[in-house]
Amino acid sequence: MSVLMEFAIFPTDKGDSVSKQVSKVIGLIRESGINYQLTAMGTLIETDELPEALALVNSCYEVLEKDSDRVYCTLTMDIQKNKHNRLTSKVESIENKIGKVKK
Repeated sequence: MSVLMEFAIFPTDKGDSVSKQVSKVIGLIRESGINYQLTAMGTLIETDELPEALALVNSCYEVLEKDSDRVYCTLTMDIQKNKHNRLTSKVESIENKIGKVKK
Protein backbone atom coordinates (compact mmCIF):
# COMPACT_ATOMS: atom_id res chain seq x y z
CA MET A 1 0.00 0.00 0.00
CA SER A 2 1.10 3.55 -0.64
CA VAL A 3 -0.28 6.44 1.37
CA LEU A 4 0.69 9.74 -0.21
CA MET A 5 -0.16 12.67 2.00
CA GLU A 6 0.38 16.36 1.46
CA PHE A 7 -0.03 18.46 4.56
CA ALA A 8 0.71 21.84 6.03
CA ILE A 9 0.72 22.49 9.75
CA PHE A 10 1.67 25.70 11.52
CA PRO A 11 0.75 27.87 14.50
CA THR A 12 -1.47 30.86 13.81
CA ASP A 13 -0.47 32.85 16.87
CA LYS A 14 3.22 33.47 16.13
CA GLY A 15 3.11 36.37 13.66
CA ASP A 16 3.90 36.57 9.97
CA SER A 17 6.86 34.19 9.94
CA VAL A 18 6.49 30.69 11.37
CA SER A 19 9.63 29.18 9.85
CA LYS A 20 11.13 28.64 13.32
CA GLN A 21 8.16 26.48 14.36
CA VAL A 22 7.84 24.72 10.99
CA SER A 23 11.53 23.81 11.07
CA LYS A 24 10.85 21.86 14.27
CA VAL A 25 8.12 19.92 12.45
CA ILE A 26 10.41 19.16 9.51
CA GLY A 27 13.11 18.04 11.92
CA LEU A 28 10.67 15.58 13.47
CA ILE A 29 9.68 14.26 10.02
CA ARG A 30 13.34 13.89 9.02
CA GLU A 31 14.14 12.00 12.23
CA SER A 32 11.14 9.69 11.69
CA GLY A 33 12.78 8.15 8.62
CA ILE A 34 9.58 8.58 6.60
CA ASN A 35 10.19 9.54 2.98
CA TYR A 36 9.23 13.20 2.52
CA GLN A 37 9.53 16.16 0.21
CA LEU A 38 9.39 19.73 1.52
CA THR A 39 7.66 22.28 -0.72
CA ALA A 40 7.01 25.98 -0.37
CA MET A 41 3.38 25.36 0.62
CA GLY A 42 3.55 22.10 2.58
CA THR A 43 5.19 18.73 2.91
CA LEU A 44 4.60 15.50 1.01
CA ILE A 45 5.14 12.15 2.72
CA GLU A 46 4.69 8.52 1.71
CA THR A 47 4.00 5.70 4.17
CA ASP A 48 2.97 2.06 3.81
CA GLU A 49 -0.05 2.35 6.12
CA LEU A 50 -2.63 5.03 6.92
CA PRO A 51 -2.13 4.85 10.71
CA GLU A 52 1.56 5.67 10.23
CA ALA A 53 0.73 8.82 8.24
CA LEU A 54 -1.88 9.94 10.76
CA ALA A 55 0.47 9.27 13.68
CA LEU A 56 3.05 11.52 12.04
CA VAL A 57 0.53 14.36 11.75
CA ASN A 58 -0.36 13.89 15.41
CA SER A 59 3.33 14.02 16.39
CA CYS A 60 3.75 17.22 14.38
CA TYR A 61 0.78 18.74 16.17
CA GLU A 62 2.26 17.78 19.54
CA VAL A 63 5.49 19.62 18.65
CA LEU A 64 3.58 22.81 17.87
CA GLU A 65 0.92 22.74 20.57
CA LYS A 66 3.52 22.98 23.34
CA ASP A 67 4.09 26.67 22.50
CA SER A 68 0.93 27.58 20.57
CA ASP A 69 -2.67 28.24 21.47
CA ARG A 70 -3.86 27.69 17.90
CA VAL A 71 -2.54 25.31 15.22
CA TYR A 72 -3.84 25.14 11.65
CA CYS A 73 -3.52 22.00 9.55
CA THR A 74 -4.63 20.91 6.09
CA LEU A 75 -4.07 17.49 4.58
CA THR A 76 -4.83 15.64 1.39
CA MET A 77 -4.29 11.92 0.88
CA ASP A 78 -4.11 9.51 -2.03
CA ILE A 79 -4.18 5.90 -0.83
CA GLN A 80 -3.52 3.13 -3.32
CA LYS A 81 -3.13 -0.59 -2.73
CA ASN A 82 -0.33 -2.61 -4.34
CA LYS A 83 1.79 0.46 -5.06
CA HIS A 84 5.03 1.79 -3.60
CA ASN A 85 7.51 4.60 -4.17
CA ARG A 86 4.91 6.92 -5.66
CA LEU A 87 6.44 10.02 -4.09
CA THR A 88 9.13 9.90 -6.75
CA SER A 89 7.62 7.69 -9.45
CA LYS A 90 4.63 9.97 -10.09
CA VAL A 91 6.93 12.94 -10.67
CA GLU A 92 9.29 10.88 -12.85
CA SER A 93 6.35 9.73 -14.98
CA ILE A 94 5.36 13.32 -15.78
CA GLU A 95 8.95 14.41 -16.37
CA ASN A 96 9.43 11.53 -18.80
CA LYS A 97 6.31 12.53 -20.71
CA ILE A 98 7.37 16.18 -20.84
CA GLY A 99 10.72 15.09 -22.26
CA LYS A 100 8.95 13.21 -25.05
CA VAL A 101 6.80 16.18 -26.11
CA LYS A 102 8.01 17.65 -29.40
CA LYS A 103 8.28 21.42 -29.70
